[in-house]
Amino acid sequence: MSRRHSAKYKIDRRVGENIWGRPKSPVNKRPSRPGQHGANNRRKVSDFGMQLMAKQKLKFYYGDITEKQFRRTFDEANRRKGNTAENLIGLLESRLDAFVYRSKFVPTVFAARQFVNHGHVLVNGVKTNIGSYCLKPGDVVQIREKSRNMALVLEALGSPERDLPEYLEVDPKAMTSTYIRMPSLSDVPYPVQMEPAQVVEYYSS
Repeated sequence: MSRRHSAKYKIDRRVGENIWGRPKSPVNKRPSRPGQHGANNRRKVSDFGMQLMAKQKLKFYYGDITEKQFRRTFDEANRRKGNTAENLIGLLESRLDAFVYRSKFVPTVFAARQFVNHGHVLVNGVKTNIGSYCLKPGDVVQIREKSRNMALVLEALGSPERDLPEYLEVDPKAMTSTYIRMPSLSDVPYPVQMEPAQVVEYYSS
């Protein structure tokens, strides 16, 4: 098992859920936390503990982005008009690496960040290699022509495991994806329940 897969599986066990919906996740058979005493760690969780876990689970889902980046995204969501929890989800889904993953150009959000960092992606015709780049409705993301025959791209596009959400429109032949609109929580096909309202409570306490 690679170190990358081992780390992701450990995250699943830490939160006790298969947060990426992978068929080989260890929590499908063993839903305990990692470590020698993980199976016996059943203490009652405080409200703060639940809020912290909700924050960690959401942060982990997007490739375990740094706390600084996540807090910056939350602050922007809080600054905008409307529901902060919904704004947070919309901003996280607007990240270029998340969008590349959601468009099924790569198999995992971790692969998406590396794919973007290595310069395989164009945004409105311009090479963009920053995973946290924030897309706007109407933006068109395209795989560079020299990158379209990469094995992970072809494998991801052909995979039946994930459905495409309605807030993006993919042309698999041209390998382009258009960001139609910013999604709400109910639009995002998370494999597990996410609780952004708990994240708002965490940062507000």
